Amino acid sequence: MKNVFVMGMDERNREMLESTPTGRECRFHPLLSIEELQHGEIDIEQTLDAARAVLDGFDGTVDAIVGYRDFPITLLVPILCAERGLPAPELDSVVKCEHKYWSRHLQSQVTDAHPPFSLVDLDADAPEHGLEYPLWLKPIKSASSELAYRVEDDQGFRAAVERIRRSIDRIGRPFESILERVDLPSKVAEAGRHHCLAEGALHGVQAAAEGYVYGGEVTVYAVLDSVDFPGNPSFLRHQYPSGLPDEVQKRIRQASEDVIEQHGLDNSTFSVEFFYDPLQDDLGIVEINPRHSQSHAALFELVDGVANHERMLRMALGEDPALSDRDKGEFSVAAEWYHRRFRDGVVTRVPTEKEVKELEDSMTGVTIHIVPSVGQRLSEMIAQDSYSFELAKIVIAGADELEMQAKYERCVKGLRFEFEDESGAGRIEGVTRS
Repeated sequence: MKNVFVMGMDERNREMLESTPTGRECRFHPLLSIEELQHGEIDIEQTLDAARAVLDGFDGTVDAIVGYRDFPITLLVPILCAERGLPAPELDSVVKCEHKYWSRHLQSQVTDAHPPFSLVDLDADAPEHGLEYPLWLKPIKSASSELAYRVEDDQGFRAAVERIRRSIDRIGRPFESILERVDLPSKVAEAGRHHCLAEGALHGVQAAAEGYVYGGEVTVYAVLDSVDFPGNPSFLRHQYPSGLPDEVQKRIRQASEDVIEQHGLDNSTFSVEFFYDPLQDDLGIVEINPRHSQSHAALFELVDGVANHERMLRMALGEDPALSDRDKGEFSVAAEWYHRRFRDGVVTRVPTEKEVKELEDSMTGVTIHIVPSVGQRLSEMIAQDSYSFELAKIVIAGADELEMQAKYERCVKGLRFEFEDESGAGRIEGVTRS
């Protein structure tokens, strides 16, 4: 049995890892908790020392170190693997993907599928961007859309600058310590931790390409759709397989291969997010993630019969990640849906385990994960976007999209949450969106 250490492992993904063909031959060990890795402001050197202590104290072989979550895990794994001679991407190639300003420059060298962008200095008396509205303002490094704001005018821009200034150091400071390990081009070195990226707003439908690089060869194995709540930039669901026309999917695959190769990524899974505007027939890259999406793992298992964690595991053990095309799952389509609240509040009730299980058992292909805890303020949860708060993540599979929609609505109606708002008034939410 191989010993695989997983940074930020949670029970949901442990079960998924253990169910993969390679995972059945592995023992999985947690390497620091999600709280140790992502809560508050992270001290990179202290976190690395804590991880080293776990690895050094293990009575057995360390055969692989992996992670499937955002910063800082994506950057800690290459450092720890390099110290032990384990397969992993080079740190500088991962930084190129994670550094939004550097990544945009690399994208611009091989494709037109990107928005206009500029660097914004938050320490300036009157920060400027030089772009047309609408635009997005985001730190050069963020995670899960944290501190990313859509801006419609000068007033909105100034407000976003002030909000980002107050919180940018939580990720900016540890990312800066990572950058000290990498040789930065002079143009990129200008972007310090108090710099943001301004970029023109993309429009259309969202999609993502998932793939891997092994032995220098880039492979895209899937295209998925990401659907927003109507009139809101927060995700409603991530759906596999994509419903986009084959020609559009072909362009997404080609653009993904081009930019991943340009970033020099190797021995790594990846995900490239896009907007496609069907009216203008335009394709635009949102961002590049030097990891596969753990949110999609169950979708691949339900549709293809094998979770995308399998490819990550194979590469981490030095094996070819290519899978057989013969594997098929039970369902034609699957998606991870989000039940959200669109304003802050303190959680006073969440669905019980019994209520959740009864709801899951009443439908095939449904798994529900409750996100907040009783007593928790929604705005204090980690890894939330700037516009909403996750109440539940619901994996739903079916014969078609219509069946999934019906299952989702039944889940939202059946999941009873209660909150205390700022006014002190209690509120019950199930099917109600607020």
